[in-house]
Amino acid sequence: MKRTLALGGVAAGLLASAAIAAPAHADSVPAVNLANTNLAAQQVAAFWYGQAKANLINATPYTVETTVATKHVTTGGASADTKAGVVGSSGDQKAATGSLKNVNLPKTTGKVFFIGADHKPHWCSATSVQSQYKNLVATAGHCVYDTKSNATTLDKWVFIPGYYEGKTPWGIYVGKTAYTHYDYSVYEDGDRDYAFVTVYNGVLPTEGGTSAGKYESQTYRTKWQAEAALKKLQADKTTVASKLKVEEVKELSRFGKETAISVADFQNYNKGANLTGNGPWAPFTSVKTDSIKPSEYKFWNKDSYVSQDGTTLYYRVPKPGKRNEFDFFKRTFSAKILTTYKVVGFKFAIGLKDVGTLGSNVGGQGLAYNQKIGTGIFEFGYPSGSHPDGNYAFSGKTQKWAYGKTFKASAPSLKAEELVGIKSSFTGEGSIGSAWLYRYSNAKRLGYLNGVTIAVSDTDGNNRIDTNVSPYFDGETLGVYKAAAANWSGKIV
Repeated sequence: MKRTLALGGVAAGLLASAAIAAPAHADSVPAVNLANTNLAAQQVAAFWYGQAKANLINATPYTVETTVATKHVTTGGASADTKAGVVGSSGDQKAATGSLKNVNLPKTTGKVFFIGADHKPHWCSATSVQSQYKNLVATAGHCVYDTKSNATTLDKWVFIPGYYEGKTPWGIYVGKTAYTHYDYSVYEDGDRDYAFVTVYNGVLPTEGGTSAGKYESQTYRTKWQAEAALKKLQADKTTVASKLKVEEVKELSRFGKETAISVADFQNYNKGANLTGNGPWAPFTSVKTDSIKPSEYKFWNKDSYVSQDGTTLYYRVPKPGKRNEFDFFKRTFSAKILTTYKVVGFKFAIGLKDVGTLGSNVGGQGLAYNQKIGTGIFEFGYPSGSHPDGNYAFSGKTQKWAYGKTFKASAPSLKAEELVGIKSSFTGEGSIGSAWLYRYSNAKRLGYLNGVTIAVSDTDGNNRIDTNVSPYFDGETLGVYKAAAANWSGKIV
């Protein structure tokens, strides 16, 4: 649902097919920090490299807003708002066709990983795009912006070109700042469901890999305070602590409550002390001693023993000047115990090395906008998941391609009236964010980004996905791209 400016505010929908939307300027393009400090970026990278890359390996495709019902994909009204054009340093290529039997897959394609609203690791498809600083990634908007929780963006966001089963051949590129169209950021407008993200230089682990260190917070008087600190820590993008929990801590204190304790606990507070003696005892610990009858003493072959429940020490003392005659006692223990709480767990430390900019390592696709409907498009991504009939055609492990010609489409359930579609069997899980490349050169493995998959559909009702849809890239898309492409990211190590 593209919006145009009108007197008195923002129009609620498309006013007329001939209306020309105002170009997106840099000052009107929402920009949101993902990891805005070097420390934050280092720790995001460590999160994914840590625990033998378990979070990468266990990540699942992001399934938010993927499949659109057949009846909701209809003829749309996508149209150019200015003259057609391309930008980028890949240069003009002779248009390839869908008749190619062997397609050389682009190095620019990869996966973006992040923590979803369910607090679990997920991924989408994405691609590297040419920019001034060779640091730009393009994907679907809902693979960056969290539309399911109160958070602005998805957490711990990284791009990994050429990812395969835990392998990061060109490193991990931590997202720095995300840029999108105002209408998507504010209204979740499906016609603007795309995002451009600047990324820091890539990093790989140095020799020695990762290591884990213990984490222990300050002491909290109440469990509620500790749980609040735990939630804050888990939400903090600068931490990669894992397996965190609130732990009860019992401390000796003058402010503590007099509490009966076990023999073992008393011994821990009084290490090395003879518990049948007369002390001195550790501060805030005390004993109570009572004489008992010989008949109450159970183990005559022992000078002392502990009751079965661990709370009482029984012992005997020889009577002065008497052979084989004893005085018998039982002793219980107490301490002034103050119960407090801490957050404990582990956080990862990792050695990282800089491997350079994204564009220097894998190249970057150009950008095409306002292209005519009916244009041939190559789609590259990591489709996974099943067709509606249950058939799993794609695993999501390896990059795949499809070819089709664009046609007008709309999907009201996505608040989208001006989409473009292509015939493609890419299933929705994992294919979201797949790059649509115009004039793709099989020799150079480069072309011009002209769309990103945001949803899939079975339009003929045979229970097999046959259509993928994307926002129509126009002059406003160019404006968002330019706002993102002008920003430097830099190194994190």
